[in-house]
Amino acid sequence: MKTSSKYRWFVVAVFFIFMLLHQSDKLLIGPLTTQIMETFQITKTQMGAVSTGALIVGAICYPLWGYLYDRYARAKILALASFIWGATTWLNAIAPNFASFLITRSSTGIDDSSYPGLYSLISDYFGPRMRGKVYGLLQLTGPLGYLVGMILGLVLSGIIGWRGVFYITGSLGVLLSIVIYFRVKEAPRGQAEPEMADVEHITVYKFNWETAKGLLQKRSLRLLFIQGFFGVFPWNAITYWFFNYLETERGYSGNTVLIMMAVAVLVLAAGYPLGGALGDHFFGRNHRGRLFVASIGVITGAILLWITLSIPNENQLLFGLMLALTSLFIPIAAPNVISTVYDVTLPEVRSTALSIQYFIESAGAALSPLMVGFIADRASLKSAFLIICISTWVLCAIFFLFTARVLPRDIQSLRSEMQHRADMDRSSKAEAVL
Repeated sequence: MKTSSKYRWFVVAVFFIFMLLHQSDKLLIGPLTTQIMETFQITKTQMGAVSTGALIVGAICYPLWGYLYDRYARAKILALASFIWGATTWLNAIAPNFASFLITRSSTGIDDSSYPGLYSLISDYFGPRMRGKVYGLLQLTGPLGYLVGMILGLVLSGIIGWRGVFYITGSLGVLLSIVIYFRVKEAPRGQAEPEMADVEHITVYKFNWETAKGLLQKRSLRLLFIQGFFGVFPWNAITYWFFNYLETERGYSGNTVLIMMAVAVLVLAAGYPLGGALGDHFFGRNHRGRLFVASIGVITGAILLWITLSIPNENQLLFGLMLALTSLFIPIAAPNVISTVYDVTLPEVRSTALSIQYFIESAGAALSPLMVGFIADRASLKSAFLIICISTWVLCAIFFLFTARVLPRDIQSLRSEMQHRADMDRSSKAEAVL
């Protein structure tokens, strides 16, 4: 089944909205925190357990979703995931007490681990030389969702209350599930690989345990998985603690903090498609290109962060400009990591491969804010950022370069297997004609 360019971009648009809504819902809990705490008369510790619960549920579900997406029709499973998210968000809105709110909010994490299936389906609509651009575009939803969530939480909650906000987002989730179910088509696994360009009838390959076990035999994947644990440290350190750093250690006012962070988030958003486009460009010249781009991105980000945090507190304009410039490089590696995982992975286990990646990243994501707090209590938040962000970015660069050394062999292995499958499908068609 070959699809038109127009329809492919329709699918991207649907999943862009899907991811934007999910990111917004995850992040709007922050602005709604005060109202929710007052409603249920709970402590900060209890409120913290709400977000932690969703993260834990999401991490646990990654392996399950990975298997389901590789075994069954991804489009239908994504529709189910969106429905689950919408329905559980509705349950958030009607929760009569804290215990039920904790359970229902944690249950929204069931759908948080659906992204591997989404990226896998997209990989069958776009070939290797386009995936970085598309993944970078989709990952714009992270920072944009941050802004949308902040607006929804701050503006709408004052008009319709926090329950009303969840009614709206939950309804949109259910509505989107209907759109995905009826309008997004399942693509044959592997159809976008260059070897399949002239193959009319592609053999259906589904998940099997032997192929899944083979993922860990690829040195490039093992290195990328380990990198993923450390790669999320800087992002989560900054996400959870940078507002507090600007207010407490640099002494900036609330309005100044809001403006600086809004500008930084918008610039950061541009880093995702930039990283993806650069990765695709250099991948076309050299199969190591994506990883070279990722390495340069994290090293540049580390250098710029050190310079930014060294600027005197009173020089707000220069600090804001350097913060924005640093933000541009923070996400450059992200779309290239996903694309590289798929550059070496057979189509029928791509969701599983990315689920492993995200499961490992979830462990790092949970540990990072805790480590920042531990170091800050003994030194300062500035010291924590410098130690954690710079050290892990340098470590990621090293892992990227080691991965680059072994990557061509794993890419060639995949290309050979896809060529073999294409030859077999052509032979089967020829025999059927005869």
